[in-house]
Amino acid sequence: MTKNKFVLLFSITCLMVSCIQKDVYLQYRTLPTNGWNKDSVLTFDIPISDTASLYNVYINIRHRGEYPYQNLWFFLRQSSPVNDSVTKDTIECYLADHRGKWLGSGVGSVYEMPVLYLQKISFPHAGTYRYEIIQGMRDSILSGINDVGIKVEKVK
Repeated sequence: MTKNKFVLLFSITCLMVSCIQKDVYLQYRTLPTNGWNKDSVLTFDIPISDTASLYNVYINIRHRGEYPYQNLWFFLRQSSPVNDSVTKDTIECYLADHRGKWLGSGVGSVYEMPVLYLQKISFPHAGTYRYEIIQGMRDSILSGINDVGIKVEKVK
């Protein structure tokens, strides 16, 4: 009987430890149903206090099945909390394969595609880092995108 209690307690402890979130930041910005204007800037302010850890940064895209393209281009600007230095990137992510099958995971007609943007990076200064995302497609109003999010997680 004591052995069974030990196994049960050990199992519960392992389950609880495995469920601990590594997410430091997870936030989405919902886009208007009529579309994502090319002049619209999605802003994310990410507080970082631990400069010794390594992090992964993901851009998460939620889109509907009627999104008209296979890929999505966007521009990303990152501002540092110390010297206001700005890093700019142009990123392409594929939302569908070459046959048109949606990538990522989906429920109903909504699909979510996480895009690994930065892997095993460290933030050199404590403070708030600002990320700004602008759609970079040719459409003035890009339809079919529901939400755009950023997730920052600590690397194990």
